[in-house]
Amino acid sequence: MHETLIDKFQEIIGVKFKNIDILNLALTHSSYANERGLTEYNERLEFLGDSVLQLCITEYLYKNCKDNNEGDLTRKRASIVCEASLYKVGEKWKLGEFIKLSKGEKLSGGKTRISTIADAVEAVIAAVYLDSGYEFAKKFILKFFSYILDTGAIVNYLDHKTRLQEYIQSKTTDKIKYSLIKEEGPPHNKVFYVQVIIGEKIYGSGTGKSKKEAEQNAAYKTLKLFE
Repeated sequence: MHETLIDKFQEIIGVKFKNIDILNLALTHSSYANERGLTEYNERLEFLGDSVLQLCITEYLYKNCKDNNEGDLTRKRASIVCEASLYKVGEKWKLGEFIKLSKGEKLSGGKTRISTIADAVEAVIAAVYLDSGYEFAKKFILKFFSYILDTGAIVNYLDHKTRLQEYIQSKTTDKIKYSLIKEEGPPHNKVFYVQVIIGEKIYGSGTGKSKKEAEQNAAYKTLKLFE
């Protein structure tokens, strides 16, 4: 990646990396690696970043939600550590401008694909953790997830399908349908593509590693359209 782009991204996220290679790897999508014959891309970092994020949010909830039982804490964590929240953070970072994608992936809308952005956010979190340690990574995570960590935002599970249903019912009698467009990938790592149909009109589409997750992301994108 061009040095000025790396500098720009570091400025956006407020981190100056000691090892710039780890950040470059975090921003390298598998499609780009395959196109260029590279052996490394950001999926392993994504795996690590998910664990770092889970630990950080779990620790935060344990310390700050002392009246909640295990079930409440689990639901709250699920509402925070989800693809939609990660995508929101990625939007703040303008992450689509910085991810290295293949030409085909760019043409198919990879720069704005929820799953691609969300995965890259986890990879960047892992890169921050490896470069600067857990305490620094924790401050980094809490800074960018603060919008959902306030009391009002974590009271209820972020069920975007329910929110969309309530919104549509307040406006029209049209029914909402979730249509599976396609699924890709091996059985252990499938990606599902779903679109929202309201009445006879197609609205937002979403992807996910399960049909349920894809439907939630499609509902989220549809809500954004109405907003």
